[in-house]
Amino acid sequence: MKKIAIVLAGCGVFDGAEIHEAVLSMLAIQKQGAEFQLFAPDIAQSHVINHLSGEIMTEERNVLIESARIARGNIKALSMYNAAEFDALIFPGGFGVAKNLCNFAFKGSSMEVLPEVINSIQETHQMNKPIGAMCISPVIIAKLLPGTELTIGNDVETSVLVEELGGKHKIANFTEVISDKKNKIFTTPCYMLQANLVQIAKGTENLISKVIEACI
Repeated sequence: MKKIAIVLAGCGVFDGAEIHEAVLSMLAIQKQGAEFQLFAPDIAQSHVINHLSGEIMTEERNVLIESARIARGNIKALSMYNAAEFDALIFPGGFGVAKNLCNFAFKGSSMEVLPEVINSIQETHQMNKPIGAMCISPVIIAKLLPGTELTIGNDVETSVLVEELGGKHKIANFTEVISDKKNKIFTTPCYMLQANLVQIAKGTENLISKVIEACI
């Protein structure tokens, strides 16, 4: 049975992991006969958003603790990730990716990536194991693995930044997966497009299928 690691960035689209993408990733992995383990960095969130009003709140939250809501408590600190124990690595999207796993939301193409995220991606890539990235997550791949073909959908402004980071951007719709078979990198737009839940599920299933097929 293939074992897939999923990295979360909190809980909630505006300051953490996109919950639909995270849950649909878990579902797709199990439907395709594999198993998963969730990870998240044990760090403070960049900020907390009231998802009802959209306003920034004064409270502080921890990315690992918030991610544990999605994981039903079964989650490990990203510092514990060992690529040798897994067949592939998946990054769902959400603003938490651009705020907590890196600072793309604040610095654009001048962004920096959390060291634990760098280690997980580089270690997995060096072992020739596939990586899947959804929604905004491909910006991290563009930064760390320049020259990779990937997608964030069709947003012109963001795709320009992806190119500045070093990625080779390809336009894609909500069901399409851009496959860089040389680097074993697979990306799909998800909520970077105005898609509904059924469409997001299809795109996620397609991504997970490509990733599992690429497992050694």
